[in-house]
Amino acid sequence: MSEQHTYRVIVRGTWDGLSDEARARLLAGAADHGMTSMRFTEEGSLSYEAAPLKHFSMRFVVVSDARDGEEMAAAIAEDRAESALRGLGHGFRDLRSTVTDLDTMKVNRKSASRR
Repeated sequence: MSEQHTYRVIVRGTWDGLSDEARARLLAGAADHGMTSMRFTEEGSLSYEAAPLKHFSMRFVVVSDARDGEEMAAAIAEDRAESALRGLGHGFRDLRSTVTDLDTMKVNRKSASRR
């Protein structure tokens, strides 16, 4: 059995070709998709600003085989983002990802003398 790692992936992109209906839905829901909505989840959490309605980000938790590495985690998250955004009827382009492997991340703890 191979080792599984947990990755946090931020997928960023640009809205593109939004219909008037999709734009109206995004603007109406902007208050629910701001800074306070940013969470890493398996299904992804969408965040964006209403003005200007240009860029968005989605945050994902991806668990995958450690041998596949960060590239596979990014591909999985981007695929989830594409599916979710298409399902909502939102046009997008230029997806790019930032991946953090939580299992190899170094945590710097304050020493007792620095508290």
